[in-house]
Amino acid sequence: MGIIKVNAPFVGEDEIQAVSEVIKSGMLAHGSVVEKFEREFAKYLGVPYLLTVSNGTIALYVALKALGVGKNDEVIVPDFTFFATASTVVLAGATPVFADINLETYTLDPASVEELITDRTKAIVVVHLYGHPAKMDEILRIAREHGLYVIEDCAQSHGAEYRGVKTGSIGDIGAFSFYATKNLTMGEGGAISTKSKDVADFVRLYRNHGQRKRYYHEVIGWNFRITNIQAAIGLQQLRKLDQMNSRRREIARLYRDELSSIKSLRLPVEKPWAKHVYHQFTVWVEGDGARDRLAEHLREHGVQVGIHYPRPLHAQPALRKYLRTPCPNAENASTHVLSLPMHPGLSDEDVLTVTKLVKEYFKST
Repeated sequence: MGIIKVNAPFVGEDEIQAVSEVIKSGMLAHGSVVEKFEREFAKYLGVPYLLTVSNGTIALYVALKALGVGKNDEVIVPDFTFFATASTVVLAGATPVFADINLETYTLDPASVEELITDRTKAIVVVHLYGHPAKMDEILRIAREHGLYVIEDCAQSHGAEYRGVKTGSIGDIGAFSFYATKNLTMGEGGAISTKSKDVADFVRLYRNHGQRKRYYHEVIGWNFRITNIQAAIGLQQLRKLDQMNSRRREIARLYRDELSSIKSLRLPVEKPWAKHVYHQFTVWVEGDGARDRLAEHLREHGVQVGIHYPRPLHAQPALRKYLRTPCPNAENASTHVLSLPMHPGLSDEDVLTVTKLVKEYFKST
């Protein structure tokens, strides 16, 4: 039996053909294919503006800069997410403030957010972790009451919905990643979605050396562009995104059918107001050290697993000084969560192999 990968890009002949056409055209850099992707993804999300940038980390950074976040500002972020959600706040010159998470969905806890707001707070970054949307109504209410911006970190939620609306179209700005293992990939890349013309104008200028026309630089900007090659892959991925997400949801149902009877395993939830797109299928393993023992058992039998994430952000050496109040749920999650294989390329047989091994482990303990 070969290795069952925890995640993998789902690409095929459509992407190969699209890239080949770009290469043959000789127009490899940022151009018409990028613009086409931007138009189609904006339409998919239901927003007027979608601007690509070089990766998801840059998308978060530019989103913060577009909102004027900088020195003396504070930005509330979840304590349980990928490093870039907080590191970009620091890179923008502001201070990250860690809020705790809800242990049902692993997303930002609105009650924790409200307790952390000060007169220096400027924005809230919401992460739709693992592909399940955060509780946006409550977060937006808090933001409106305090005059705060809301940035959606959609790196794991391409196509997810909150009350029938796509993530990335709900807050002030959405930030996407197109890294190799995302629900929609370009290999690398990112994007910013917004309803604000001013934000879109800033991003368009800032990502292109501060120039609207060639060799006329209005501000100091960067080169945060993507290429036609990346966009060609992205276009094909976008056109089958719903199909790929449907397969992820089928895999999640199969996992549930097979594993729901195991009392020591807490499976992902899907709230009635959410459409989960299962970037990860992350389970909670009860018992001290049990997560790590199950992970080792699966690895020994050719099944890759992931831990997303093995420590909360405030425990990262580069971010320790920013912890203000304890985040017990984030701490607890980091010792119990385990991501099982999840990507559209998995067969039912692959999933049943994984579930059989999980059942064997719990029968032996």
